Amino acid sequence: MTDVLRRGRASLAFSFFAQGVAFALLVTRIPAIQGRYGVSDALLPVFLAAVPILAGVGSTATEQLVKRVRPSRLLRWSQPVVLLSLLGVGAGDRVAELAVALAAFGLAVGMLDASMNMLGVSLQRAYGRSIMLGFHAVYSLGGILGASLAWAGAHWHLALWVSYLPVVAVLLPAVLVGSRWYVDAGSPAAPEKADGKAAGEGGGTVVFRLLLPLCLVMTFAYIGDSTVSNWSAKYLQDTLGSSEQLATVPYNVYMVTTLLGRALGDTGVRRFGAVAVVRLGALVAALGFAVVAGAPGPWVGMLGFTLLGLGLCVLVPQTFAAAGRHAFDNYGPGASDQAVARLNIFNYVGFLVGSPLVGALGDAWSYRGAMLVPMALVLVTSVCAGSFAPRADRYGDGHERPRTADVGRGSNGL
Repeated sequence: MTDVLRRGRASLAFSFFAQGVAFALLVTRIPAIQGRYGVSDALLPVFLAAVPILAGVGSTATEQLVKRVRPSRLLRWSQPVVLLSLLGVGAGDRVAELAVALAAFGLAVGMLDASMNMLGVSLQRAYGRSIMLGFHAVYSLGGILGASLAWAGAHWHLALWVSYLPVVAVLLPAVLVGSRWYVDAGSPAAPEKADGKAAGEGGGTVVFRLLLPLCLVMTFAYIGDSTVSNWSAKYLQDTLGSSEQLATVPYNVYMVTTLLGRALGDTGVRRFGAVAVVRLGALVAALGFAVVAGAPGPWVGMLGFTLLGLGLCVLVPQTFAAAGRHAFDNYGPGASDQAVARLNIFNYVGFLVGSPLVGALGDAWSYRGAMLVPMALVLVTSVCAGSFAPRADRYGDGHERPRTADVGRGSNGL
């Protein structure tokens, strides 16, 4: 059974990695996509907003589908759709084709994000210790690779489909083969009972009040993340007076520190507990925004973005883990996957809100002042940190303890 879990963990980690590569290849080539299809500046925000909106729809659909279908099956077939949609974005030449490809990408990525994190949460429960940050660290590694490949494509002036085709040709068969070892550890839609109903189907419906603090944390974390990804270069160049070349560095630094923080984060959770790690991450991220807002020059601003990577990186993985754990503890296995899918919607809410919010405040007030708003929102996360404590230890040290009933339950009911 240990080998089953290890193979499941490795195959899921590769799925996170592939998604990090695919998403980075899309978002870092937006100017090239706009040029290829002749999308106007006025129409571009519509296309960009449509992707997270449709992803939210896909995540909502996943919440209903997992009552009957294993998350592993949803992941197995949604990830190829994401990769083929990415290739479609690069291969088309009409705006209508771009719209169809982005619509497919958005719907599939919502299902993929939700099902990936469902499997991660259930595997963590089976392991009895924190492993979620490791999955998201691999996602960050994929994002760094995808951004590097996108830079190479732009540097050599490669057509989009030329940049995307080799990546899809490698990743598509790899994820299909790897999907053979996904593990639905304790999934309610795992083996059917004698009466033909899915095991665990009777799991209670998640009460939104239970998830509300975690939904706020997820939203605020992605507002912070989208602020860095969309405004770091402009802020460093226009507000702090850096060169154009130096302005490209903060996001790369942010991605690297995100990877490092997540790679070490699981060890921190095991040793100090989720509450302490989340609270520290929120405080470090708030300090990062404060440094960015008050920076006298670009190098101090770079330090602020470095702190942001170290602080924000732990929030999202731990929020998924806490949502699944609380739903499982309060309502049973049938509710854990529902909670993860519902929480995943707020990923896209934060992404949609963050960039326009900072842009509007920057234009109306100042970009230094605008950086104080995500700082304040991230500080709220530290207030919500108590929501990350396991139910059995709300009065104790905040460490997660293994639930022996969950260890060793795989997709085949072993």
